[in-house]
Amino acid sequence: MSDDADDVIRVLTERTEARFDMSLPELRRAVTAAPQASAHAVEVVRWHGLLATAQRALERAEDALAAALTPAPEGPVGERVLRLAHRVDEALQIRDGRAVVLTRLLAPHPPGTPGPAAGYAPAPSRHRGGAAAAHPVPGLPAPLSAQTGRGVVR
Repeated sequence: MSDDADDVIRVLTERTEARFDMSLPELRRAVTAAPQASAHAVEVVRWHGLLATAQRALERAEDALAAALTPAPEGPVGERVLRLAHRVDEALQIRDGRAVVLTRLLAPHPPGTPGPAAGYAPAPSRHRGGAAAAHPVPGLPAPLSAQTGRGVVR
């Protein structure tokens, strides 16, 4: 396991503990005992677990690749080594993707939770003295008031 992997798990664990003001094992127990108390805490614990699982898969893939390369192969790299290298790459992408999701969930105001912009409605445009156009501009996302659910305009 690389130091970088230790840092990813360690940093996100520290952020999780700081966000909920309790250790990760305490948070897991609290979520298990009362999942209805905080849907956000449930998601953070879920994604932290997914991240840890992805990290273990990455470590296994790295170990298999290292074993295939020891001793160093003579001649061209074999098909097996290439498959193992691709497996390491895929495992790394999965781990990093899960780390990104967890990072966003731990942001001060994750999507779906009230934040400083909650209820924000832009003021009418004062450009040329008229109101803002009521229809969306092609190529730009629909106004927040037209979005529902997971960002899908209906």
